[in-house]
Amino acid sequence: MTAHAHADEQLRQLAVASGVLTAEAGAAGGMETGRVLELLAGRFHLGVVDLSQVRVAPEVLRLVPRELAARHRLLPFARDGETLRVALGDPWDTDGTDSLAHLLGLSIEPVLAAPSDILRAIDQFYGKKAGQPDELRVPPSAAVLQSADPVKPTAADADAPIIKLVHGIIVEAVQRRASAIHLEPLERRLRIRYRIDGVLQETENPPKRLQLAIISRLKIMANISIAEKRLPQDGRIQISVGGRPLDLRVSSLPTAHGESIVMRILDQENLKLGLSEMGLLEDDRVTLERLITLPDGILLVTGPTGSGKTTTLYACLHHINQPNRKIITVEDPVEYQLNGINQVPVRQEVGMTFASALRAMLRQSPNVVMVGEIRDLETAEIAINASLTGHMVFSTLHTNDAPGAVTRLIDLGTKPYLVSTSFRGVMAQRLVRRICPTCSRQHEPTAQELHLLTIDPALAVGANFRRGAGCPDCRGTGYFGRMGIFEIFTASDVIRGMIHAGATAAQLREKARAEGMRTMREDGVRKIIAGLTTVEEVVSITVADAN
Repeated sequence: MTAHAHADEQLRQLAVASGVLTAEAGAAGGMETGRVLELLAGRFHLGVVDLSQVRVAPEVLRLVPRELAARHRLLPFARDGETLRVALGDPWDTDGTDSLAHLLGLSIEPVLAAPSDILRAIDQFYGKKAGQPDELRVPPSAAVLQSADPVKPTAADADAPIIKLVHGIIVEAVQRRASAIHLEPLERRLRIRYRIDGVLQETENPPKRLQLAIISRLKIMANISIAEKRLPQDGRIQISVGGRPLDLRVSSLPTAHGESIVMRILDQENLKLGLSEMGLLEDDRVTLERLITLPDGILLVTGPTGSGKTTTLYACLHHINQPNRKIITVEDPVEYQLNGINQVPVRQEVGMTFASALRAMLRQSPNVVMVGEIRDLETAEIAINASLTGHMVFSTLHTNDAPGAVTRLIDLGTKPYLVSTSFRGVMAQRLVRRICPTCSRQHEPTAQELHLLTIDPALAVGANFRRGAGCPDCRGTGYFGRMGIFEIFTASDVIRGMIHAGATAAQLREKARAEGMRTMREDGVRKIIAGLTTVEEVVSITVADAN
């Protein structure tokens, strides 16, 4: 052992002997305890705080769950911008501060205090513990969750800790506006993460020993086999949280350390979004409304998985859903139930593919048809032929930009002259996070930020650049909710001729831009200048435009 390590060990033994590292720190005498704290502070270059003189703001307490604070004997007591000051009882125990830094995305500034003072302060500011074990945290509102699954808890097990814990995880996810819950078995822990505004955020993890019980409970709720642990399974949980009906699409996947569970949260409230709420600015909204009210043709929405394509199509259907129109959709699966619209689920096991369902739907004399996704030549040809025989067809494709959707259809094997005749427009989209309205502040962009997006400094003078400072509403992220950025490619006579002649995606893009098409990055810049999102968000999901 080195001299430095030996001195450390001696100091630790002194701290243990004096009671500083236990909940009974004051038992050895105030002078001795204070002296040991000073020695520890000097060794670790930390400050010492007297918690009896501290008043903690509620918004600071809300950042850290009481259970995490009690477990690691720490207390958040002040926040300065991106730095959270935390009273720590044991300077050798860094797990708590590391967890906070990872959970909140903030810089943690630890200071020392006696553990007994910290526990008293936790009871003072958070309130006395109500008898619930720390490891089974359940939000108080968990009682409002009602399960609609076929396996309901009986009176005897209604208070079972695992049931409460699982329901608490779901309720917390809904309260934090999560779109998905990820339960990931790792070697030494069960990690729980919520996808909030498109970004995964880790929450407090339950003990590893509860992993099997938690996963089994979720599989029972989703009506999937708890005996099958070798194959992936899919299920569905229907619940109500605070009177809001929710669908949870559950996917299990065997991994090296247990089954990984992902639950997508489908909220019917999302169906009430209008085109403006999606983030379309006025000129783009007018263009899209014109396209979706055309009597025939094909309109495509493109983007990667998770870019909001389905939500956009539902918003379009909601906009045109009138008693004088018959609308039929074919989806895999049907994610939301839409009033007044006939929705057909794909069922591969009985031969109900996109193509066969679409072929049958056309015999139902619809005005508007939505195909969840064009995946193959057969589906593409039927959709295009439907658009040529008096139907308006909506669908999605996976392409990086709008003009690329046209060449993608041709690459599938569709004849260029059929595409050119039926094509009405393509809208490519991505999702960016909105600046939190509660903590939004004026922001002076740097020269580098302006250069990244090639924003003219003269244009930036009158712009409304903003940034979120971080607050309890957005949990310190500076963002609250998401919006789309769009690229709308419409068909002029010249572009139809180029498609017929076999033009490349690059040629179509160049001509569309000459005719006034705005790229996704340009639309993102408009929203940055309007103070709706930030440079980092737009740069992270769009590519620079060619000069």
